[in-house]
Amino acid sequence: MKYTFRILIVLICISTIGCKNNNSNKKTQDRELADNYSKRIDSLIQVKEPHFFNGVILITKDDKTVYKKEHGYSDLDKKELISLDDKFRIWSNSKQITAVLILKEVEKGTIDLHKPIKEYLPNFNQPWADSVTVHHLLNMSSGVTDIQKPLAFELGTDFHYSNPSYGLLSRILENITGKKFAELANSLFAELGMENSYAYKYGQNDTDLIDGHWIFEDDFRTATFEEYEFTKKSWEEMLPGGGMVSNAYDLNLWDKKLHNGGLLKNETYALMTTSDVIDNSDVDKGLKYGYGVNIDESYPLKYIGHRGRGMGYVSFKFYVPEKNLDVIILENVYHDHEDPNVVYHFETQIRNIVMNSNLVKQ
Repeated sequence: MKYTFRILIVLICISTIGCKNNNSNKKTQDRELADNYSKRIDSLIQVKEPHFFNGVILITKDDKTVYKKEHGYSDLDKKELISLDDKFRIWSNSKQITAVLILKEVEKGTIDLHKPIKEYLPNFNQPWADSVTVHHLLNMSSGVTDIQKPLAFELGTDFHYSNPSYGLLSRILENITGKKFAELANSLFAELGMENSYAYKYGQNDTDLIDGHWIFEDDFRTATFEEYEFTKKSWEEMLPGGGMVSNAYDLNLWDKKLHNGGLLKNETYALMTTSDVIDNSDVDKGLKYGYGVNIDESYPLKYIGHRGRGMGYVSFKFYVPEKNLDVIILENVYHDHEDPNVVYHFETQIRNIVMNSNLVKQ
């Protein structure tokens, strides 16, 4: 009987261990099924064609980090590892910051979206200043290609991606507030606790801003501010459309605030993120363009986002409101290619992985 009892105990123990192992295996399988994006992104950024990925990725859902990656170098020459804390030029992702500054004035009653810009720029003497409105400038439906030239099309009938439009918006802000645009942007960043974000001033020396790099086939070189031959005046015109510096964590904070009532009233946010203007650019063709943001409704759930590129940097960030899901992708390499789909290769592929993953579908 003693031996029989001992055998029973051993069998029970083995059975229990087996159950525990089965439960453990099931939990692992469940986790892997739920996370059907990490391995795919990990594999993607190892690919060397059409160019290599060098940057950071941060994905959060319900304020929890579900994926983060630091891949490559902040300085390709010195082989210094890149970090999520690093600061990047975000280029056209700057536009939504300018749009928010305008909309905050709208909420105060100092700007009317549908009044001609001549109302706010009385000394601006282009003939179309009496008809182009702030609304037209914000959603790229003005036809402004150059502030010295006639409009490219009848107001509100088409789309033209326009940095000069955002230069005019900064002039309006400065006239209304009596403050320089950079001061307004930096004050907003400070208010939000975005300690690694600022409007880059002409000639500013910031050793924390990592270098951007041009890629030429298998070679690269460091991009420099000087090679663009900006003057102080021309940079001030570029600043509201592409002159902001930030990092992944600050941009994630910005998105959380913007899309959850921390920056604008609900009705003002709705104006920013609702549009019938169709983007006709190569990489975002067919998406709607709001106030400094694209709205993509081609997936089961919509996302609101924007891209940015220039001077050796590429950025893309988007937010899925129904899932409280935020994706930030920042690169400090720029493939020297005419096709923007090549430039944004990794950004587009990561978007497709995320939007078809259980992050969105569950």
